Amino acid sequence: MARPSDNGVTGAAPTRAAPARVGGWLALAALIIVLDQLTKVYFNTAFQYGERVNILPFFDFTLVFNRGAAFSFLASEEGWQRWLFTGLGCVAAVVIVWMLRRTHEQPRFSLALTLILGGAIGNVIDRVVYGHVVDFLLFYWNEWQFPAFNLADVGITCGAVLLVLDELLRARKPQA
Repeated sequence: MARPSDNGVTGAAPTRAAPARVGGWLALAALIIVLDQLTKVYFNTAFQYGERVNILPFFDFTLVFNRGAAFSFLASEEGWQRWLFTGLGCVAAVVIVWMLRRTHEQPRFSLALTLILGGAIGNVIDRVVYGHVVDFLLFYWNEWQFPAFNLADVGITCGAVLLVLDELLRARKPQA
């Protein structure tokens, strides 16, 4: 049986339900941040800079630092990029939380935003604490190698792919 909500409309969700659902997304983002930071602390203490440990014929653990953004964009600059990317990450986090509050009932979209949020904050923490992002996952084949990355980057990438998938599926959905 439908319960009346705080605004007196039968069948509507209670007004407190939205913050609770957003809280779940924020808790997932916090879990991503914690896992990201724990792995970075481990690699920062267990490895020497540049050290590589082979795990599979195409994958190593390593310890490298990135002062730039994705694919070391602007990494060779004098240091101003640290604050630019820190600011962008903070602005992105605020916008994402605002969007989650408005779209929390769209699980695929909200999951995508949550993955990006956790990853963005994980890398912002690195920039503030270390002045660079700690990377430790290295995939390669023969002479080719993909730039090293971390769990925050995995979250950002998976979130971006999920955003594209969500939009494609939404576009294919018949309009009511």
